Amino acid sequence: MSRKSVVLAALVLTALSGLSTTPALAQGHMGTPQEQNACSRDASRLCRKELGNDGAVQSCLQANRAKLSKACSKVFASHGM
Repeated sequence: MSRKSVVLAALVLTALSGLSTTPALAQGHMGTPQEQNACSRDASRLCRKELGNDGAVQSCLQANRAKLSKACSKVFASHGM
């Protein structure tokens, strides 16, 4: 998995945690609060079965690119994906 993939997967997981970003950042998760918010609803809606598995959530979101919100699509685009 490329560094960009790992970063995006980490930010999606952080977005889905529903907790304060402080513990998530302490665990090495990345992404701005805006990026996290942009994809959290899409991940919950489209990838519920994969939640808790960073790589699987990212793959699921990529597989559902046509269904992503504009905000989440921009996050993927900003990471070169």
